[in-house]
Amino acid sequence: MPRPHLFLLAALALALGVQHFSDRIDPYHLDVLTGIGINVILAVSLNLVNGYTGQFSLGHAGFMSVGAYAAAAVSMAAAPRWFGESGGTAWQQGTLFLGALIAGGLSAALAGLVVGVPSLRLRGDYLALVTLGFGEIIRVIFQNLEFVGGALGLNGIPGLTTIFWVLAFVALTIFVVTCLVHSTYGRGFLATHDDEIASESVGLNTTRYKIVAFVIGAFFAGIAGGLYGHFKLTITPTGFDFTKSIEIVVMVILGGMGNTLGVILAAILLTLLPELLRPVAEYRMIIYSLLLIVLMLVRPQGLFNFGLLPSRKRNAPPS
Repeated sequence: MPRPHLFLLAALALALGVQHFSDRIDPYHLDVLTGIGINVILAVSLNLVNGYTGQFSLGHAGFMSVGAYAAAAVSMAAAPRWFGESGGTAWQQGTLFLGALIAGGLSAALAGLVVGVPSLRLRGDYLALVTLGFGEIIRVIFQNLEFVGGALGLNGIPGLTTIFWVLAFVALTIFVVTCLVHSTYGRGFLATHDDEIASESVGLNTTRYKIVAFVIGAFFAGIAGGLYGHFKLTITPTGFDFTKSIEIVVMVILGGMGNTLGVILAAILLTLLPELLRPVAEYRMIIYSLLLIVLMLVRPQGLFNFGLLPSRKRNAPPS
């Protein structure tokens, strides 16, 4: 991406155009497109941790749930006080929604920092188990908190998610991750991925780079959670369980670890595939699982991974 700023501006203009003509788009297709956008945000943000930094997190759905509940709490508490029964203007609703999403993202980032500081000194399977445990702890906590609905979930969330917000944050996530990875600081992520011991021997604090990647990934997972909650209008703890984390990890692995474009294509494919298999609904999950197994056997390096990580294209060491 030679000019990422132009990409961001073009993507925002496209989001405005799609929003302008959204009333002419079939509601079902609009729902599917919204789901694709949310999954792309989740997959690209997890790819920063699992792909570019070389860690293995299984708790991304936990950060998504923190963002979803935090954003929903902000919008549900503020909307009646600010707008009353009028509902407010489009600009007021947009401002409130943006603030709620940022609150959700920051809450998830804080959770990522709390988890990342003690756990990211671990490696491999141990890190995966810690992040998996975190995701399950968060799910159980929300399941037992009555003021957020408990096991029944949180209902009555304002329907503020539009296709503009989804596409805008998709573009922003891709922009931030791409610029970060290809920056001087981002060389530290790639060096950590390639060889932690060698990186530490030349003075890199690999734990710091892992924590930064973890917190940024958690922030965008929280944003995706906020978009999801204000799109579905209700959220339950079971919607952010271990299965959801595995679904996001599969998108990253299938797209190719450390390949942003491949991860985006995989997120689109794995969101569309269940919809395309609806005519055979009773066999849908069986076919879906078999296709994933075949793809992993045929393309273990990732279905869309035709290149190399940026760190392997350049010889300059990280500074």
